[in-house]
Amino acid sequence: MKKILLLISIFFITQTCDNSSNTTIIHNVDGYTLSDGELIEFSTLVIEDGKVVATGGDDLVSMYEGVKIDGEGKTLLPGLIDAHGHVMGLGYQELQVNLMGITSLDETLQTIKEYADANPDLEWILGRGWNQTLWPENEFPTAEDLDRVVPDRPVWLSRVDGHAGWGNSLAMQYGGVSKDTPDPQGGKIIRDNNGDATGIFIDAAEGYINAVVPEPTPLERSLALEKALKQMAQMGLTSVHDAGAGVQTWDLYKDFADNGKLTARIYAMISGAGGTFDTLSMNGPVESYKDDLLAMRSVKLYSDGALGSRGAAMLKPYSDDPGNYGLLFVSQEEMNEMAAKVVGKGFQANIHAIGDAGNRQVLDALEYAQNTHQAYDLRNRIEHAQIVALEDIPRFKDLGLIASMQPTHATSDKNMAEDRVGPQRIKGGYAWQKFLDQGTVVAAGSDFPVEHSNPFFGLYSAVTRMDHSGEPEGGWYPEEAMSREEALRAFTIDAAYAAHQEDVLGTLEPGKWADFIIIDRNYFEVDASEIWQIDVLQTWLAGEKVYQSVD
Repeated sequence: MKKILLLISIFFITQTCDNSSNTTIIHNVDGYTLSDGELIEFSTLVIEDGKVVATGGDDLVSMYEGVKIDGEGKTLLPGLIDAHGHVMGLGYQELQVNLMGITSLDETLQTIKEYADANPDLEWILGRGWNQTLWPENEFPTAEDLDRVVPDRPVWLSRVDGHAGWGNSLAMQYGGVSKDTPDPQGGKIIRDNNGDATGIFIDAAEGYINAVVPEPTPLERSLALEKALKQMAQMGLTSVHDAGAGVQTWDLYKDFADNGKLTARIYAMISGAGGTFDTLSMNGPVESYKDDLLAMRSVKLYSDGALGSRGAAMLKPYSDDPGNYGLLFVSQEEMNEMAAKVVGKGFQANIHAIGDAGNRQVLDALEYAQNTHQAYDLRNRIEHAQIVALEDIPRFKDLGLIASMQPTHATSDKNMAEDRVGPQRIKGGYAWQKFLDQGTVVAAGSDFPVEHSNPFFGLYSAVTRMDHSGEPEGGWYPEEAMSREEALRAFTIDAAYAAHQEDVLGTLEPGKWADFIIIDRNYFEVDASEIWQIDVLQTWLAGEKVYQSVD
């Protein structure tokens, strides 16, 4: 139940702010925040030097001197935090051909052709977002399909989930792929009846083509980050947990922060436990850089692939593909060693696991790592935790792990997920409420650009478990739905907790950064069917407006 409380320190009750030039008072708002597990409602927010001084009633307006802004009765929420996104991937999607949501192969090919024709100077045609499960054929496309529209340049296109690639004949030629090219560990080349590569490469097999794709130029990297930050601000995201950053990316983030160009906070996960980790971890975890704009105290590892491409590792074969168990990227011993290496250096281990076998491997590895180093305070995370054996769900609580989950995955995958795993295993799929009921922290995100970066799409999916057409009526396995308050927690304070940042981010409490958004309708009062349609009017970071919608 909502309460109206005045969150204000005794110091600020007895005197007005001494430095009014640095004080902003936003009043006449329907404001909401969380505090000590309670949902708090307020009408006035007071900010000084980028941090929250107080939230409370209209009487605060006369208590403080400073810039006073009339919120015109709009709803104000804490800045939303995406606990799992790919910042540079979002930016590159804006620079390359975007195939998200296209519902036929023919339309996909037409989009690729139009992009190639419009960019005749590009050496490679690169893009992302195709999804064969949306097409009537519901079959993987081929290199021959691409050859019909772009025969003279290599084409390389990542599947929507990033766990499969589609190339034309020239791309395969550049990658040295032939009938004799072996499947790598953790990967698979899709072949025809003659054993020839069809143009589809699953997970680790993508490396054959990725190895010959030109690296982005410094200008392209900078443009990509600018585009990603612009979109994130428009969506009301004030912080993102970046699921995989290398040395060049971290340096770019620092450069943007140093030059006042970083309009969202980034909690960076180092890519892998190999050479990149050795370089970036040399001086230990970076808990805060430039007033909490950046942090780098976690590492992204991978256990398996994705459900849509049947690369997620399963304990039993896929229900719709007998004999196929998916793909574990590494052995249990190797995963144990990687997790122990990361944890041993004081870094949080954030490990991708989709299938029930992948999740079990990660649970075993994190138990090994935490026991080896007696380190249970790192808030290690399983990223996605998508299909989990029912008997393994309590282990998250026992090991003190965080379930980093993406609500829109459920509503995007519902057309194929049960086909993949059957009616019994799906009970441990997208099981948000089972985790919440046992006291496991659920940190919500989108996995953009796999899904749309709009967090209100995620809040809607979390609350309704329906797509934007309202299907299925009543929700897909509705017993796993979250309440509106639970969903907001997952996208704010619990996401902050998952990054060790709950003392500075996630709520609008005194002393925390004034990261907040103003939206066009009341998230707590509109019909649930409208949640995904909520528009962000303003986004503020540390008391400074970084986005204003155009009226």
